[in-house]
Amino acid sequence: MRVFGKATGRVADGDLTTVELTWVEKRVEHRIRFGRPLRIHTIDRRRRVVSFAPDRVFAFVRWSANDFGTIVSRIDIVRTVTVGEAYQTLPFVRPGGEVLLKVHGWPKVERVLQLIDAIERIGIDPEAVSPDHWHHVHNRLTAGQEPRGYTLDHHRAFLARRRAEP
Repeated sequence: MRVFGKATGRVADGDLTTVELTWVEKRVEHRIRFGRPLRIHTIDRRRRVVSFAPDRVFAFVRWSANDFGTIVSRIDIVRTVTVGEAYQTLPFVRPGGEVLLKVHGWPKVERVLQLIDAIERIGIDPEAVSPDHWHHVHNRLTAGQEPRGYTLDHHRAFLARRRAEP
């Protein structure tokens, strides 16, 4: 693990987490499924760089194919790190972040996307979901088991715990 930045008290360019997004029709798709970037920089019609403030959560979907079909299908749900925190590195994400969920293979990626859709249907922003839920989904899918859904009751309990923390 690495440790990020120096304490300055405000968000400087060096404190942002950047994600490189690419789209090449029928070949490569790197996209953000949820999360609110602070900045979006367009390089050309196929490439963009999005920047997130510290302590934000986003889902990063990566897919690529060749002439014979899909070769990479994965989703990472990441919390951007704050100054001084340890982090994990990820391709296309600088400097890295706290990986809450890491899944590869289309069936598992598709299941995570379905769970994100279900969370949105009940009116919760997936960025605001308890990090413990994303860990749970990761662990259950890794073990080949069905994860529990996220409910309004789970979300209310998470928000109450967060308010009660010192």
